[in-house]
Amino acid sequence: MSSHRSSPLALTVLSLLHYKPLHPYGMQRLIKEWGKDVVVNVGQRASLYRTIDRLQEAGLVAVRETGREQAYPERTVYEITDAGRETAREWLIDMLAVPRPEYPQFPAALSNLLMLDPDEIPAVLERRLRATTEKLAGLEVSLADEPADGLGRVSLLEIEYLRAVTEAEVRWLRAVIEDFHSGRLSWTAADLPAEDAPEPSAGS
Repeated sequence: MSSHRSSPLALTVLSLLHYKPLHPYGMQRLIKEWGKDVVVNVGQRASLYRTIDRLQEAGLVAVRETGREQAYPERTVYEITDAGRETAREWLIDMLAVPRPEYPQFPAALSNLLMLDPDEIPAVLERRLRATTEKLAGLEVSLADEPADGLGRVSLLEIEYLRAVTEAEVRWLRAVIEDFHSGRLSWTAADLPAEDAPEPSAGS
C-alpha cells in the first residue's frame, strides 16, 4: 500500500482521475454536481490543491498538460498514474471493509454535557433536532431525484447511508429530549463526583 496517507478527499481525487484527466476546478465542479460534497469537504479550494500536490509528490497523479482556455487563467490538467490506480483500489477496499475510529464533534460535546445545567440542555438539543430534521428532509429529496448519471441506486449509496444515520439521530434526539422534559434524565451538583462538583465561591 502507498505510504501516502489516505483521506476521503484524496480518494475522491483519484476516483475522478480514474475516469478522465481533469484540472482542479473541474474536480471541484464535478464533486458538487454529483452531490459528493455531502461526504467530501471541497469548500476550500486550497485543501484540494494541497491534496493534489501531495498525490503528485507520492507519484499517484501526474501533470498531463498545462493550457489556457479563453477568458480563464492557465490551468493544469492532471491524470492518474498506474500507482495511483492501484493505491485508489487499495484505499477503497480498506475504507469499505475496516471500521476506523472517528472523532466527530457531537459525541465529544455529549461527553462534556455536565458543564451545562440540566434545565438548559433540552433547548440546546432541540436546536440540533430542528437542524438535523431539515438535513434529513434534504437527504430524502436527494434520494427521490433520479440520478443524472443513469446508474441508479449505486450512485446514491452514500446518500442512502447518510439518510439512515441521520434518521437514527433524529429518533435518538427526540427520545433524549423527552427524557429531559419528563425528568427521567437529570442530575444535581450533589450527584456529581466530588472532583467534578463546582468549587464553592470565595464568599460562601
